[in-house]
Amino acid sequence: MAKTRIAPALFTPPMPVSLVGAQVGGVANFMTVAWLTRVNFDPPMLAVALGSGHHTPSGIRENKTFSVCLPGAGLVEKTDYCGLVSGKRVDKSGVFDVFYGDLETAPMIAECPLCVECVVAQIVELPTNLLVIGNIAGVYADDSILTDGKPDAAKLAPLVLTMPDNHYWKLGEVAGRAWEAGKALKK
Repeated sequence: MAKTRIAPALFTPPMPVSLVGAQVGGVANFMTVAWLTRVNFDPPMLAVALGSGHHTPSGIRENKTFSVCLPGAGLVEKTDYCGLVSGKRVDKSGVFDVFYGDLETAPMIAECPLCVECVVAQIVELPTNLLVIGNIAGVYADDSILTDGKPDAAKLAPLVLTMPDNHYWKLGEVAGRAWEAGKALKK
């Protein structure tokens, strides 16, 4: 199959959309983030890439905690809004119903079906972004998205962002089972 070389900046795989929360000067603030991933199994850790000039990183540095909340498609308007306006100029603490877990300084969103609170393990300074790596301290899930006590992707119905077309998508159908689909090729 023929391949066309494209600009490296255009490589952005589909990404889960989240709202990263931090207290900034004692006020809950949320920013829309799609550059996130799990980075360690034990201890459980995740990483988010944040623009270094944004307001939320100052709260993360201040408290050494943050949250990652996964919104469903019903929150697309509020989720996008949190990426359009800066907490430097707009108080976003009233956009959602906010709750706190054990950390008490990582604001989470009650309307999001899955929320994670983290303690900062490391912040890596990149040319334009900060890679914030956090130890997962607590995970809060709506009962409605659980199957056998575990988050169910179909019930969660997470938003996914594609770039450079800048569209939000709903998760699609199952394509295969991980650690199973390729077993036939091992023989």
